[in-house]
Amino acid sequence: MNEIVDRDTIRGASVPADLLAHTLAASLASEHVADIVETLEDQGARSAAAILLALPFERAVEVLDEPAFETAPAVLALLPEERAAAFLDAMSADRVTDVLARTDGPARARLLRRLDAPTHAAVTRLLTYPEGSAGSLMTTEFVSVPADWTVAQTLRHIGTVERSRETVYSIYVRDPASGVLLHAVPLRRLLSGDPGAAITTLAPAHKPVTVTPGADREDVARLISKYNLLAVPVVDVAGHVIGIVTVDDVIDTMIAETTEDVQKLGGMEALNERYDQIGFLTMIRKRAGWLSILLVGEMLTASAMQVFEAELEKAIVLALFIPLIMSSGGNSGSQATSLIIRALALREISLKDWWRVALRELPTGMTLGAILGAIGIARIVAWQKLGLYDYGPHWLLVAATIGATLVCIVTFGSLTGSMLPFVLKRLGFDPASASAPFVATLVDVTGLVIYFGVAAAILTGTLL
Repeated sequence: MNEIVDRDTIRGASVPADLLAHTLAASLASEHVADIVETLEDQGARSAAAILLALPFERAVEVLDEPAFETAPAVLALLPEERAAAFLDAMSADRVTDVLARTDGPARARLLRRLDAPTHAAVTRLLTYPEGSAGSLMTTEFVSVPADWTVAQTLRHIGTVERSRETVYSIYVRDPASGVLLHAVPLRRLLSGDPGAAITTLAPAHKPVTVTPGADREDVARLISKYNLLAVPVVDVAGHVIGIVTVDDVIDTMIAETTEDVQKLGGMEALNERYDQIGFLTMIRKRAGWLSILLVGEMLTASAMQVFEAELEKAIVLALFIPLIMSSGGNSGSQATSLIIRALALREISLKDWWRVALRELPTGMTLGAILGAIGIARIVAWQKLGLYDYGPHWLLVAATIGATLVCIVTFGSLTGSMLPFVLKRLGFDPASASAPFVATLVDVTGLVIYFGVAAAILTGTLL
């Protein structure tokens, strides 16, 4: 039965708002938790808080436990501290850690003080691990039994603790004396085993796959993918299981990581909130910095054109192809950057492979440049022969200049775009910072120098 929401429960709420919250809560109570979260995300924080209080307690906990409920910290901050603490005590420890990590310092301290002892201890420990590590992702709610138990004892234990565990993908078997992890027994094997047999008889022959608390989330994701796991145990230096990272935790965090990388590749700072929840000033701050840097870079392009102003006056036809030349170099560089960033992220290559990448991109760039050069030459020849445009008496030399420049600039763009992520990673920066606009701007400036250098070599004595 839904709880009654008092008028003063939500600060500043009105009676009609409370009645509306009850109505919405009643209609949402039987919906899938993901649909409830989606509805609450579309509401303001105050409305979402009122609806959450009007939901049955267990249902509200399910909603708060969903990682997709991104406004949970703001919603909990609007609730009475006693009720917020009750919700947090009933949630999984890793989700509580995530919510409190995104809660303002003073509010976080107050809520931590109200948590029960086991939850407080678990959350305090989880908050000490660096963001993005296995320790920060893991949950401390798992099933662990001593190696001298039988299958029947283990099943009875699972029935007792199941409701307080986030998941029961595997049962972790520990040494009865030292507590060291010995085996990870899949639940499927347990259910089909002889009740009187020792649980160790169901253990796989291989050692369990484990990670340390400091392992990077990308390494955890690779292990889960490589060994087709639903969860991987996190062990301390002594070999004791201190938590598990589940596949859904990895998926959530990798989606966030991918989103951040995509935003960086687009030439902006990473956004930590939903697009429709980002304030105007925040949006400006996140985007203005990179745009300003790119503008300064493009100013160098203007400066390069000023240097070659005399050549442009002598051969105005060269100006017609500047956009084509610049965009081709930038596009090839952006392609190479995207490929290398992905390969570095998946550990397909490492820093020491930079020279192999360079040797691979050099002929690749030359071949791609030759293809584009041939297209450029064909375009000039076609327009000249069809009478669509007259490039002058030296049009064949102009075509040769464009073809040769495209070979050079696409090769340069491919090399630059492939090497830049290595340089950034070596300096300790995120390779994703080598955004497509940044690479394009860099190649634009050098591309003009290459263009007019090739033009000077081919056209001196004729147009120049």
